Amino acid sequence: MLLCESVTTSMNQRAHLSRLALPLAGSTLAMSMALGGGGLVLQLFLASRSASTLLIGALSSLSAGGILIGGILWGTASDHLQRRSLLGTLALALSVVIGVLATLPPAGVTLASAFLQRFLLAGFTTVGIAMVSMSSTAARRGKDVSYVFSAGAAGRALGLLAIGFLLESLGFRWTFALLALLPIAAFALSMTLSGEQAQDPRAERHGTWGQLRAQGLVDLYLAAGLRQMAVFGTVSLLYVYMDSIGIRAGLMGVVSSLNMFMQVIALIAFGWLADRVGRRGIFVFGFILSAVTPCLFAVLSSISGMAIAYVFHGLGFSAIHVGSTAYIGDRAPRDRQGQMLGLFESSRGLGGLFGPLLAGALTPLIGFSGMFFAMAGVAGVGVLLVVVRHSRVRCLRLPLV
Repeated sequence: MLLCESVTTSMNQRAHLSRLALPLAGSTLAMSMALGGGGLVLQLFLASRSASTLLIGALSSLSAGGILIGGILWGTASDHLQRRSLLGTLALALSVVIGVLATLPPAGVTLASAFLQRFLLAGFTTVGIAMVSMSSTAARRGKDVSYVFSAGAAGRALGLLAIGFLLESLGFRWTFALLALLPIAAFALSMTLSGEQAQDPRAERHGTWGQLRAQGLVDLYLAAGLRQMAVFGTVSLLYVYMDSIGIRAGLMGVVSSLNMFMQVIALIAFGWLADRVGRRGIFVFGFILSAVTPCLFAVLSSISGMAIAYVFHGLGFSAIHVGSTAYIGDRAPRDRQGQMLGLFESSRGLGGLFGPLLAGALTPLIGFSGMFFAMAGVAGVGVLLVVVRHSRVRCLRLPLV
């Protein structure tokens, strides 16, 4: 009898996850396509207006600021509000924010749009992953969240693959107009999700920072912030760098899409591995790859070199993201899944806030190659933090899954 009940419960959980994952993956795909090539278009749009490298670098800083605020704000909100309605609202708002760019606004509006796009997407991603994490189990969480992450990577890859050619064919105005239609598709798909009830606001709550310390997550969050500082700094001027070495816009989209296509495969593979060999080995491997990637951009200054570096970039991101998310989901209380996953997203945004500013200030002084090596050093500090200090937390506090 107990065995039958266990099998029935497991089948019901899987059926619920299927009804949740398919429309959520589809809506994530559409949202990610809308922003997949956004960095390329916005960088080139400001460059066409003779903006300085510091101003162009500020695009990534503002994007990181959107992630910083959006992750924790929308993650916390998702623990109290109906998640389906929240996803739909975020999708429609993103359509409006992108649509404004079709008017070819001045630099100030363009920078504000960069902030709002990431602010809204951070919320959409955090809410979606919290829904999957809460409906999953520790034995399958890595694989379950990897499907949604993989859909997002596929959307970013398709967006990058098409965006350069759209820009060359249609120009900035119509490219922005077409991108604004994609979140509307995400809205329609999100409305097919089953309604997720908010948590009871009267339920017992535990301090967030106390939870981070108790579960040994502080060092992981700090390392993720340093890694993101290095990555955002590296990519903040990467399209301008490729333009300076003679790579045209269409090829920029193709080569940078390799990062996303690699993620589509690697996220699922690392999700499967995380459920079998443990979360920690997966995300440590990702941190190491993320420190190597800026060095590759520095020394491989050709189209094939860019392709190799982007493949490493995709592998590093995949290992960190799926390993860390599953690890946090294992430890976060049910009533704080949204907030703690949102806080992880925000920690990445905090690092990204300063990385592009540092890159924009260093590049005129030491050139692109020097800037890439400096970013590698920042990522290296994150590696040391997660390996040395997180290992100590593991020995003193809890065994890792």
